Amino acid sequence: MKKPVLVVLAAGLGSRYGGLKQMDPVGGYGQSIIDYSIYDARRAGFETVVFVIKKELEEDFRETVGGRVSQGMEVRYAFQRMDDLPKGYRIPFGRQKPWGTTHAVLSARDVIDGPFAVINADDYYGPEAFRLIFDYLSNHRDRPDCFQYAMVGYHLGKTVTEHGSVARGICRLNEDGLLEEVIEHTHIEKDGDGGRSTRDGGESWERLPGDTLVSMNFWGFQQSFLTEAQERFPIFLDRILEENPDKGECYLPLVISDMLHRGRAQVRMLSTTDKWYGVTYREDKPSVVQALKEKTEQGLYPENLWGV
Repeated sequence: MKKPVLVVLAAGLGSRYGGLKQMDPVGGYGQSIIDYSIYDARRAGFETVVFVIKKELEEDFRETVGGRVSQGMEVRYAFQRMDDLPKGYRIPFGRQKPWGTTHAVLSARDVIDGPFAVINADDYYGPEAFRLIFDYLSNHRDRPDCFQYAMVGYHLGKTVTEHGSVARGICRLNEDGLLEEVIEHTHIEKDGDGGRSTRDGGESWERLPGDTLVSMNFWGFQQSFLTEAQERFPIFLDRILEENPDKGECYLPLVISDMLHRGRAQVRMLSTTDKWYGVTYREDKPSVVQALKEKTEQGLYPENLWGV
């Protein structure tokens, strides 16, 4: 069985944040959030990282991230291109937005040759998450009748921000701890130790306890997912082109939900109590910088992660 690789989705721009979050320093020696995630992944056992980026970012990305990370990991690159579409499809006139996280993962299909984990470039997940996912992928294989995947779930209260609303996928599990459904909530605000969600512009609110499990787009897949996603992508693409050709996207949970509904896959929930950190808004950055500074002072990280 091949060793799991880490796939980092880094092709998106942070519109609310106003720039390339993936490259913004949050630690000493110019280290960004992505450096800390990959450092944690390396300690967990990952030896190869695949960066999914836009081709026009390649030179800057190699200089600011890839060059450092290559001191401790094998680095591969994949490019998310708007015109990388199934035969017979074209980019709608005027569309500038990428096709979503499913398309981003498929962009790396030629450089993934075994089980793989998927993370966002601008999220800090904590060491435990990488240990959980690496152990799962190293010890599980697809069953003949059902694909075996996993997701790391976080407590909602440890993923919200003081500075605005966030979108989160609320996870519903069965009695065996398997994922049954991811319910997207696009507007969640911090409320005490948990959050509150509205789906009607603030007319009504739903209280969400702090220990509600949410998806932070940290998945563990067997290579079979690439084939399944490639087969399903045109179905979602047809829907996008009909309903929202300018901005519609195909997210990973959409493909997973379809596979769960059809009984094609099982997704094991791997719950972590680590706190998630991210820079959803510019105002979030100081707290992320402080948290990583404290973790470094406590000995969780060296000051210079890669020695360069």
